[in-house]
Amino acid sequence: MSTDSTSTPKPPRADTGAVLYDLPSPYLPHPAFGLLHLPRFIAKIRKHLAGALPKEYARNFTKGFDGFLCLHLGVDPQAVIAIVRESKDDQEITERLKALFPADTKAAKWNRQVVQIGMSVMGREALDATKKKMGVLEREDLRSFADMIEYDEERLV
Repeated sequence: MSTDSTSTPKPPRADTGAVLYDLPSPYLPHPAFGLLHLPRFIAKIRKHLAGALPKEYARNFTKGFDGFLCLHLGVDPQAVIAIVRESKDDQEITERLKALFPADTKAAKWNRQVVQIGMSVMGREALDATKKKMGVLEREDLRSFADMIEYDEERLV
């Protein structure tokens, strides 16, 4: 790895397979609903529909955060996928999601939950196993699975 005098070398990273650097952060809220992770789920759906979702992401597609979000909203992930597939633009997606989602999305409850995934006793065990696999077990600043996504996609260094 070469560096110039103004950059600091990055520590070596464990290979986690394909990484999509263009997906939105799980910490980014949807502008119409205020729900964290929703913009990321929509972006993953678009990649899935285009056949561009790598297997490393496909294995948790509609599961993990995607599934937890749909469970929170009481909707079938396939209904969200259909809306993205059939809509011509973001505005239409939003309008159709408004019809699908409950009137009260309980955004504050969801947002608190999503940023804490990995902080329970069982969650910390799973998080530590993931950190060990990625070679960053010593990183105390990686406290949740959303943090791990941020780290893996190099928004958190």
